Amino acid sequence: MTNTTAGLEELLMQRSLTDPELLEAASKASAFRILPDAAVIKIGGQSVIDRGRAAVYPLVEEIIAARNAHKLLIGTGAGTRARHLYSIAAGLNLPAGVLSQLGDSVANQNAAMLGQLLAQYGISQVSSAGLSAVPLFLAEVNGVVFSGMPPYSIWTRPAAEGVIPPYRTDAGCFLVAEQFGCKAMIYVKDENGLYTANPKTTKDAKFIPKISVDEMKAQGLHDSILEFPMLDLLKSAHYVREVQVINGLVPGNLTRALAGEHVGTLITAS
Repeated sequence: MTNTTAGLEELLMQRSLTDPELLEAASKASAFRILPDAAVIKIGGQSVIDRGRAAVYPLVEEIIAARNAHKLLIGTGAGTRARHLYSIAAGLNLPAGVLSQLGDSVANQNAAMLGQLLAQYGISQVSSAGLSAVPLFLAEVNGVVFSGMPPYSIWTRPAAEGVIPPYRTDAGCFLVAEQFGCKAMIYVKDENGLYTANPKTTKDAKFIPKISVDEMKAQGLHDSILEFPMLDLLKSAHYVREVQVINGLVPGNLTRALAGEHVGTLITAS
């Protein structure tokens, strides 16, 4: 360990940060998971929160019960209001960085509402800058709420086509799970998981219980249930090597998924 660290330090002083030998040495450094006992759950904006009380209240009750046994980082999606903002801003020829800020404002609104519903149980909303306080919240009340939109703002990477920000709330929640080294990443949607086609419009769509990123891309499913840039993040992740997509409108699904059960679609890195 000491020799590896010393060699890495020497390379860092002498080489470019993209030097192949330096990158190889850095990859051999010991991994450290900051919150290995925590799970990130992403509550869909359009699929759950936009449905209002009927969809949100049962999930709130499930979260309150689950936090007795699990440490939860609860991310929120943006949903329909963000899509409306994207439509207006794109029509005004505004760049992806501006749309990223607009999407973040809506995800923050959803986080604020969910945070208020959970406030009496001590579960608070934190801003992106407040993520450094997450360990304290988890130690005290086993839960915290955050906006799922990554805070790239005007620094966001432009999309290959169009101006819709490529990294949105699915990607943002995954990045939190990966950087904290969490044990699970669960996406709470309004479908049982991934299908061969859109089950809302295709009656004979078949459910897929488990699939890899490469298989999704080969079958043309990479832009379906999750934002497809998130799949590339999963493919290159060090800690979170699979995610689960579940139907949050079915009572008990979130509780079962947090317990490690396979209740939706598992998407694996390889």
